[in-house]
Amino acid sequence: MHQQNLAILKGLVCVAWADGQLHSSEHELIEALLTVFAATPSEALEVREFAGKPRSLEDVPIHDLSYNDRRVLLTHAVLLSHVDGVQDAQERKFIDELCGVLRIPAIEATGIVEAAEREATALLPLLKE
Repeated sequence: MHQQNLAILKGLVCVAWADGQLHSSEHELIEALLTVFAATPSEALEVREFAGKPRSLEDVPIHDLSYNDRRVLLTHAVLLSHVDGVQDAQERKFIDELCGVLRIPAIEATGIVEAAEREATALLPLLKE
């Protein structure tokens, strides 16, 4: 797996902990991404151990993310925040703060978040099947 993908997954773990819990649906999505990103057993273990305790914005490995990787993380973060069916206030606040941490200009971040929310809304019915 590329180092950037490992950083994206760790960033998503931080998003999953935004509400103080790592829900089973969030865990399942992270596990699926380990497969999609072709994580080695040691990389998968690293991500699972990273996910084993609460994480915050300070734990997002931004220095391992390129300009484009930061936008990918933001898009996936919005999708992840909806995967349990509800994006709560803590998750929304976390995503707003994540935009700043990722140094994505506000106007661009707004567009990315809005597009990802539309996608999440369209995908939610498929997750319930």
